[in-house]
Amino acid sequence: MKRIVYPVSAFLLLFLSAAMTVTETAPSYSIKTGYNIEFKSKDPSGVFKILKGNISFDENDLTSSKFNFTIPVSSISTGNGMMNKKALTEEWFDEEKFPEIKFVSSKIEKSGESFTISGAFTIKGVSKEKKVPMKLTKNGSELTLSGTFTVNRAEHKVGKKSDSVPDIMNITYSIPITKK
Repeated sequence: MKRIVYPVSAFLLLFLSAAMTVTETAPSYSIKTGYNIEFKSKDPSGVFKILKGNISFDENDLTSSKFNFTIPVSSISTGNGMMNKKALTEEWFDEEKFPEIKFVSSKIEKSGESFTISGAFTIKGVSKEKKVPMKLTKNGSELTLSGTFTVNRAEHKVGKKSDSVPDIMNITYSIPITKK
């Protein structure tokens, strides 16, 4: 009987201690004002004026770090009111059916002083796996995330094939964040 009780007791003790272990999560951050989400091509170019998101980030624990961003397509600003309205139509972003651009991270990797954030990038209901490079700048408890990447608008069914509008859009971002 003692042979059975000791292993069972050891198993229960191990199980209970594992169940009581608290897992740490990365600190949460808020997006500060002064962010910039810019898109450029030979035509069109502009910015998105609104960015929302949930950020959990610890550069020493990337497995518990997460990025979840949304951009209302209605916040587009090309500097041309008619072009802004056209961008919201069914042909382009179809704002009525797909009001937001989304990015949800699935993996974060560090290489030297820079990071690569992999995740689902969704525009107009079409999700594509995207790797977004990120530079991290620190200023006390505040951080700034920045980088440049490209998006193929045709892959997301944004607009029709055109000689006047290139398929590849260059995206540059700078996002100041602070701990909650």
